[in-house]
Amino acid sequence: MERTEAELFTDGGNDAVVRLPGRRFPGVLVQGDSLHNLRGDVAEVVEACERGDVDEARDSASLLLENLDALLGWYEAALSEHEISRPY
Repeated sequence: MERTEAELFTDGGNDAVVRLPGRRFPGVLVQGDSLHNLRGDVAEVVEACERGDVDEARDSASLLLENLDALLGWYEAALSEHEISRPY
């Protein structure tokens, strides 16, 4: 394990926006339980597709997109607040 200092652009809770040394742009720190939940959300979409349940797949994908949009909005707000351009 290596210890290093990182720049923290938001509070240190879930989905913290941080920049590691040597990186031009910050990233989003996703906690392990949140990553597991995200994987589960994607699995729901895949399983609904495999069953041919287009309505459920669409609903699950829409919720997933909504959550990712909120996370992206959080990231973009942190960049804007610190006058950092977007990496895209």
